[in-house]
Amino acid sequence: MTATLDTVATVTGSASGRARFSPRRRRPRVVTHVVLVAFMVYFALPFWWLIVASTKSQQTLFDGKTSPLWFGGHFDLFSNIAALFTYSGGIYWRWLGNSFAYALAGGVGATILAVLAGYGFSMYGFRGRQAFFAVVLGSVMVPATVLAIPLFVMMSGAHLTNTPWAVILPSMLNPFAVYLMKVYTDDAIPLEMIDAARMDGAGEIRIFAQVAVPLMRPAVITVLLLGIVGTWNNFFLPLVMFSNPNLYPITVGLGALQAQAQVNTGGQSLWNLVITGALISIVPLIVSFLTLQKYWQGGLSLGSVK
Repeated sequence: MTATLDTVATVTGSASGRARFSPRRRRPRVVTHVVLVAFMVYFALPFWWLIVASTKSQQTLFDGKTSPLWFGGHFDLFSNIAALFTYSGGIYWRWLGNSFAYALAGGVGATILAVLAGYGFSMYGFRGRQAFFAVVLGSVMVPATVLAIPLFVMMSGAHLTNTPWAVILPSMLNPFAVYLMKVYTDDAIPLEMIDAARMDGAGEIRIFAQVAVPLMRPAVITVLLLGIVGTWNNFFLPLVMFSNPNLYPITVGLGALQAQAQVNTGGQSLWNLVITGALISIVPLIVSFLTLQKYWQGGLSLGSVK
């Protein structure tokens, strides 16, 4: 009887202790949520301002009568889009098409090279593999802006400046993508599976195409997204390589339009076009991310349960 009472008291004391200390345990979780919400607001606020400002006319943008974070009296988004697409003979269409071409070619090319190189570093032992991979890792730490001038000299010597290849070829070299594919291949593809395919008589190309690539799909999608976004957002390299406005991508084109709005007489009327163009320029990135997200998330739990 005494033992039973002691047990009940112990359980009751433990329950009361948990109840007494539960608010303290909840405080760190509440603080974490508050911090996350603060970061979410911090990153979403510029995007919200861009949406709101795109719906305003040039007069509404600078009259100071409406809040910069809320809509004005008139919804001028569609008129701004129409004015943007007809400005200077529709040159914004050309900039948008150039960005699509550069991003698609550079992203796909960088993905193919990264997949091949990462698979080779992971699955094949050859002389100097560690030294070559160390060079790849070292090149990850080199800022892209540092390489812009040497790349310009190289492209100028090859007579490729003022051509799309001046942006596409450098965009296809992504050391971080090679590193990512190598690390992912080490964990995602068992060597036993490769050896079994070889014992069944499959060649190296067939093993790579039918065994390795399906297992590497999440990493391939990740590298493709990084390549497309990186090439789409690239500003300094096209600025150095191009002097013809018809070859500008959307980033350099918007920069030129902003400079014209700042220095030209009456250029203030172009600010609504600059803001609307910036909003339209991020729509393809959002669509591509949402479209490929399911393939990207598919590999997040790979290897967590064995």
